Amino acid sequence: MKTRFIFLLAAFSIFARAEAQIAFEKIDTTVKFGKYGFKVNCRNKEVKSNQLSIRPLGYESPANETMNIPIRGRVSNVQVDDLNNDGLADLILMIYTDSAAIHGTVYAFISDGDKSLLPCALADPALDGKINGGYKGHDRFNMLQGTLLQRFPIFKPGDADDKPTGGTRTIQYDVVRGESGAYRFNILRFYDTH
Repeated sequence: MKTRFIFLLAAFSIFARAEAQIAFEKIDTTVKFGKYGFKVNCRNKEVKSNQLSIRPLGYESPANETMNIPIRGRVSNVQVDDLNNDGLADLILMIYTDSAAIHGTVYAFISDGDKSLLPCALADPALDGKINGGYKGHDRFNMLQGTLLQRFPIFKPGDADDKPTGGTRTIQYDVVRGESGAYRFNILRFYDTH
């Protein structure tokens, strides 16, 4: 009986570590690129639902109106860059959609002149056959001279969920405009390091 109890405690502690909660701070920041920028607020209370408030700065009407957007996930980082090379600020939000900060994504608001902002979301890498081999999340994001970098560990078959042995994959994205006028993240290049 004592052995079963110890086994159950060990199993519970492993499960608890795998689902550990990561503390996310409230986001209340202003980011700028030249005279353009954004005031961003998010309480980051619940993973299932958060209210994101974005107030563009320096833009003409109607792009200068505050946007209140419900999101699933928590905002971990807010940055500004010029993703479409038009000299205006674009807002980049790095968001984790689970409480352990394993699965991340990026939402961006791309300037279309100084009168409108267009949304752009990063596609799930698990759905892209070119880059999804060994993918199990643990995403990290950075900006590099108007491009987005995504890094994640590569899991080999048989690897434990917390012990990847396949190295790291880095993907560099730029933003392109499709025929419909919508922006999307496009893979420029990717490489694996061991």
